[in-house]
Amino acid sequence: MLDEAKVFRPLADRLRPHKLSDYVGQDHLIGADKPLSKAIESDHLHSMIFWGPPGTGKTTLASLIAELSDSHLERISAVLSGVKDIREAIERAKYNQSQGIRTILFVDEVHRFNKAQQDAFLPHVEDGTVTFIGATTENPSFELNNALLSRARVYLIKRLDDAALNAILERAISDTEAGLGDIGLSLNEEQKQRLFMASDGDARRLLNLLEILADSLADAETSEVSDTHLSEVLRQSYRTFDKGGEQFYDQISALHKSVRGSDPDASLYWLCRMLDGGCDPLYAARRIVRMASEDIGNADPRALRIALDAWETQERLGSPEGELAIAQAVVYMACAPKSNAVYMAYKAAARDVRKEVTYDVPLKLRNAPTKLMKELDYGKTYRYAHDEPDAYAAGENYFPDEKKPTAYYQPVDRGLEIKISEKLKMLKNKDREWLKERGKARRGSNK
Repeated sequence: MLDEAKVFRPLADRLRPHKLSDYVGQDHLIGADKPLSKAIESDHLHSMIFWGPPGTGKTTLASLIAELSDSHLERISAVLSGVKDIREAIERAKYNQSQGIRTILFVDEVHRFNKAQQDAFLPHVEDGTVTFIGATTENPSFELNNALLSRARVYLIKRLDDAALNAILERAISDTEAGLGDIGLSLNEEQKQRLFMASDGDARRLLNLLEILADSLADAETSEVSDTHLSEVLRQSYRTFDKGGEQFYDQISALHKSVRGSDPDASLYWLCRMLDGGCDPLYAARRIVRMASEDIGNADPRALRIALDAWETQERLGSPEGELAIAQAVVYMACAPKSNAVYMAYKAAARDVRKEVTYDVPLKLRNAPTKLMKELDYGKTYRYAHDEPDAYAAGENYFPDEKKPTAYYQPVDRGLEIKISEKLKMLKNKDREWLKERGKARRGSNK
């Protein structure tokens, strides 16, 4: 088995670097002459936000900054901490300040604090009690107070590439003090690539997998990594798909834009990325129904029915059969003619309704189920379309009397909307002819 002294601390924690030169990745921030490295070297620290995916070194970088600047590090997790913890950390920082010691307040998952909790940091950042460092996996623009953002510089922490992951892996399997160097672990290039793929740019995930692998080899009393051992460790999905986080919405956006862009292959890819990462297939089905109305509409009304059928299939059969129906719907819609005419018409009509007064329904359009309503002329001048030529009451106006008729719906020249456009033009011509004849009749009666 692994050394018991090492088991108490995860491999990822034991290998956390204590020198900036040992830090892997983020060369755009801490490389030579880069802004953050200059601030650290000159000891001109400022409050900052580290924004990036899990396992990319945000906590480690904050710890290194504290060590290199000879500062006391106060760590708070927004998941586990409350107002009491914030208050206590600030009190310790004030004491440190009185002793001439600088305090870095590191808040992990800072986006999980509500706006009021985030505001609680502001006066202490302003007066220099603490240098604030926040870490978040979510877009700070949406999740953090503007007041806090204005006092901290945002640094984008990027997902680790294979070269960075390989450097971390090599250190882990060679380091005899903090790593697994005493086990004699050896992996071929193909096995490394499988680990990198499963890690998905996350160093913590890579080291956790490596530790599980080493432990399983120790149980089997061997140091040789077989493909069977590795497959067993990697049997679960480790893809990054943060349900409710920014990556969640980024991938949905990519799927939607691929369907809108009529690319069935990219659409399938993003659907599979979402499902592989743990997205609820029913959520994907609901979003696909939205796409059918927003981006295809009446250019091919069958798309909406196919999307609803896919949703129903998923509800009835579950996975994997239902997912195939969702894939069928996605491919169909990607290949279908596109129109956002209904979507734009709906938005325009809704905008008018919101900004205009509440017009009365014209009397001719009201039903008259009672004697009183008939006496008030409800429905008196209504023209029943089925009694008109071609079942169309030419020249009739169905808008409120006070509102000028507005053409919200503008069909595109694609798919079925070509026919719809032709039909509407024909009806408009009938309106013009009817109004023309009505005008002649009125002029004749006035003679």
